[in-house]
Amino acid sequence: MKQHRSIPENYKLKSVTVSQNPSGKYFVSILFEYENQVQETEPQAFLGLDFSMHELYVDSDGNEPKYPRYYRKAEKQLKREQRKLSKMQKGSNNRNKQRIKVAKLYEKVSNQRRDFLHKQSRQIVNTYDCICIESLDMKAMSQLYNFGKSVSDNSWGVFTTFLQYKLEEQGKQLVKVDPYFASSQSCSECGYKNNETKDLSVRQWTCPSCGTHHNRDVNAAINIRNEGMRIVLA
Repeated sequence: MKQHRSIPENYKLKSVTVSQNPSGKYFVSILFEYENQVQETEPQAFLGLDFSMHELYVDSDGNEPKYPRYYRKAEKQLKREQRKLSKMQKGSNNRNKQRIKVAKLYEKVSNQRRDFLHKQSRQIVNTYDCICIESLDMKAMSQLYNFGKSVSDNSWGVFTTFLQYKLEEQGKQLVKVDPYFASSQSCSECGYKNNETKDLSVRQWTCPSCGTHHNRDVNAAINIRNEGMRIVLA
């Protein structure tokens, strides 16, 4: 077996789970209980993240991760191999081999995505003390805007889960801002509310009140960061 880390003597074994994934690989997951006293960090460095369908997020510093769309890249090959599978006789050895081939392709996409999300979340957590995001219902968004495949390939929910447990391990915080907070409509400089930005096609706008020119996503991320700071420091 491959044992990824040594087990300290004070860890108490709670359960062992053996599982097999669709490609035929076996895994043993071992759960231990232990005491861990995490010292909370006084938040100094805040970052706001605005969800982006194309780039995973845009942050309040104007950065975006250039998210590789792994499922979209593999979609043609997946469809081709699935068509082959559907034409094969059920119960045959060839069909079973093809089923495993398809499962391995899906597994590769999943592993690539999770690796990227782990690295991205680790980089953010090591740099900032408090991450501020909107509390979004991704399932509802996929149904409302017909973005099913894009939402699945994006994996925002998995990313925020990775962020949360990594932050908690270091005594840091993930703050979720109310989804009805007008992050995209408010000017991050003067607070003016521009109702024209309800139209998602408006990607750039100039505040009629103070004249500040905004990138829609960066402005939203700044507002989310500021609202998160208000919640934490209140």
